[in-house]
Amino acid sequence: MIRHVVANFLTLAIVGLIGLGIVISSGKRSFFAEGPLAAPICYRVAPGASLRVVSTGLAQEGAIESEQIFRIGAQYTDRAGALRFGSYLIPEGASMDQIMDLLTRGGASTCGAEVQYRIGVTRIDTLLRELDPATQRFDVIAQFGPDEDPPEEYLRFTQQPDMQYRITVAEGATSWQVWEGLRLAEFLSGDLGEVPREGWLAPDSYSVQRGADRQALLVEMETRQDRILTELWESRADGLPYATREEALIMASIVEKETSVPDERRQVASVFVNRLGIPMRLQTDPTVIYGITQGRSTLGRGLRRSELDAVTPWNTYRVDGLPPTPIANPGRAAIAAALDPDDTPYLYFVADGTGGHTFTTNLADHNRAVAIWRQIEAEQRAQEPQGN
Repeated sequence: MIRHVVANFLTLAIVGLIGLGIVISSGKRSFFAEGPLAAPICYRVAPGASLRVVSTGLAQEGAIESEQIFRIGAQYTDRAGALRFGSYLIPEGASMDQIMDLLTRGGASTCGAEVQYRIGVTRIDTLLRELDPATQRFDVIAQFGPDEDPPEEYLRFTQQPDMQYRITVAEGATSWQVWEGLRLAEFLSGDLGEVPREGWLAPDSYSVQRGADRQALLVEMETRQDRILTELWESRADGLPYATREEALIMASIVEKETSVPDERRQVASVFVNRLGIPMRLQTDPTVIYGITQGRSTLGRGLRRSELDAVTPWNTYRVDGLPPTPIANPGRAAIAAALDPDDTPYLYFVADGTGGHTFTTNLADHNRAVAIWRQIEAEQRAQEPQGN
């Protein structure tokens, strides 16, 4: 009798263990298997959210099929207590394991809303954008300038502790424009010292948190620009007319201001390198404009004869060689062009009416190209609406 009871007990135990193994195996497969999401979603983990709250939210969004398996899997893989608050892009068909990895990896949020603060050559503006998970593109919710009151949407979104802020500095912006832009950014903190040296701030995109220190951000910009210049200076072409890295940076800033066409940068650099080699004055309008504005504004009009004739350290129609400082903050591509220009015979260039330039080797051809450009300008003015 006892043997019979023991045998039954053992049989039931074995069956139970087999059943438990099947359940565990099935749960494991479910945890690592493709998930039910038919389209990407943006899921936000609130500060201090528990694993149970998150699993419930994911189930309601249709991202997981079993809250219990999700929680058990998180515990089994030692990630149950590693949730990081933020907004995360969960891709179509993501497994529970992949979702858990996204929510615990840390780093910047991968979706949701962000503030993009743009410091440009002609203006500063703020964009509030939100990622559309389906298209992977940002939709602009609000846009305003520093002299406008922030709209209600901006105030509401920026109360979120995981809001992302991105400062974008345009190529060709001056150091004063960057300094002024950081001063006006309401989400930054700390005082700014003097305006940094012209040309030594890297145009780039900078991810920051609300309350980031303004001066520390300037230091980061200077560090990046110095790193870029050092790297490209080490691999510069032979025979360039620069004695120092500073002179190369000056040339890069001129190239940056003379063309916005990427394929032209090395050609433009070759023109100025060729002129220095003759020697011939650089005769470039952007340097004259910098002598007038000191980088604190855009001129907003053509240069006057008196301004072209005035002697300033930056008037390259009147002084030989390079101006004493850069005239803007050049990007990496412009620095690369200045340190590895094309090998061309060109000495002149002028706008061609398409956004690019016509390059020539002699003054007669250049004058003909200028005449064509003047005709294009006249036709464009004739097509402009006339005021009353």
